[in-house]
Amino acid sequence: MTQQQNIGVTLDKTAVQEFASRMRGTLLHPGAAGYEQARQVYNGMIDKRPALIARCMDVADVIAAVNFAREQNLTLAVRGGGHNGPGLGTCDDGLVIDLSGMKGIRVDPSARTVRVEGGCTWGEVDHATHPFGLVTPSGFISTTGVGGLTLGGGIGYLARTLGLTVDNLLSVDMVLADGSFVTASAQEHADLFWAVRGGGGNFGVVTSFLFQLHPISTVYGGPIFWPMEQAADLLAFWRDFILNAPEEINGWFGFVTVPPAPLFPEQFHLQKMCVIVWCSTAPVEQAEELLKPIRAFGTPAMDFAGPIPWPMLQSLFDAIYPAGLQWYWKADFFTDLNDKAIDLHVKYGAQLPTMHSTMHLYPINGAVHRPASSDTAFSFREANFSEVIVGVDPNPANNERMIQWARDYWMALHPYSAGGGYINMMMDEGADNVKAAYRDNYARLAEVKAAYDPGNLFHMNQNITPSDGEKGS
Repeated sequence: MTQQQNIGVTLDKTAVQEFASRMRGTLLHPGAAGYEQARQVYNGMIDKRPALIARCMDVADVIAAVNFAREQNLTLAVRGGGHNGPGLGTCDDGLVIDLSGMKGIRVDPSARTVRVEGGCTWGEVDHATHPFGLVTPSGFISTTGVGGLTLGGGIGYLARTLGLTVDNLLSVDMVLADGSFVTASAQEHADLFWAVRGGGGNFGVVTSFLFQLHPISTVYGGPIFWPMEQAADLLAFWRDFILNAPEEINGWFGFVTVPPAPLFPEQFHLQKMCVIVWCSTAPVEQAEELLKPIRAFGTPAMDFAGPIPWPMLQSLFDAIYPAGLQWYWKADFFTDLNDKAIDLHVKYGAQLPTMHSTMHLYPINGAVHRPASSDTAFSFREANFSEVIVGVDPNPANNERMIQWARDYWMALHPYSAGGGYINMMMDEGADNVKAAYRDNYARLAEVKAAYDPGNLFHMNQNITPSDGEKGS
């Protein structure tokens, strides 16, 4: 039997050839044309070399790839948009199922639904739904993949108004670890449907999602900036405002360095500032009224908020964060922001180590609070804020400095947190942090994992261990 040596794993050449013959898409190996580009992910800090990359075109390709990985006992990673912070959409020496060729989107305007294949980005979804004046809640950057954002929960601009992305998910089509194909919804495989709404990529490969759409086309949104000296007062004011604001308005708070871009007046270039990025679905006149107290607070340095098409708001920061930058993430949920926590935010926010580094506080009250903590795998339904601290820079030479800043910042704030973080904004930090992210839902997730993936084939993720489910049963 002929053997084929690929990096650190020996593959059966005949089996690889048979696998390739069953694929409509392309099977790439090291040295093949397109391999180097295909192995890259959004986070430039991740540099992994898979033995094979299966660029799937359809569900049949995904089934073939899952079966091959299981039969050959290969490490398996699943890549949608490739934005995953710790690079869990790729692996060394294993097989990557690359869904980026699966771009099908079908809008049903009468039912107000959209069917989205697993390789799509949110910008592509917006492109398809916007002509119908419809939208489903997503995130904050349009190049983010639909799959990763959805499976982790889906915090975004419309969270206070319409809930998380998973709260607008109607069903998923999936290829399971045994190669079988199922549809999971409230009516079919309800346990699996519960688990994928926040449980990440632990349960199979989602080949398509069905989302509820809502009649939104233009929103009132955009960033308003304040000088860093106003940070403490502004953060306290924003906290009180957003906890009591109507659900039609959302605004996330951040510490940023103003990019040297033509959009911004030159005197503000490279200044550290506070920003609140707004999104209101209310009519223009009503949105203007809602923002009056905000605009009257302190002395805003720059005000870009106004009527804006939804796809434009969603893609506002794409150019600032292109693929290939170095990223390091830390995350926590908060039910409150007391004065001590605010003081710590101001301290570390003033120390942003690079131009791209930032801290965001996303409001997750309003519509996000309607489901109970046990209604979906996403657990922190009582939290009011989702914090993400990110060290970002084009130059790897700055990694150590920005990682230390992010860790110090997180450590200082963590005692004031709700005890766990958003899995979509965490690095690969081990089992304890995964359990903290799911709290009481973890045992049930482990049971679903044991039922659908007892061999833990899908372990390149924020991993839920099937044996934990067996212990609890």
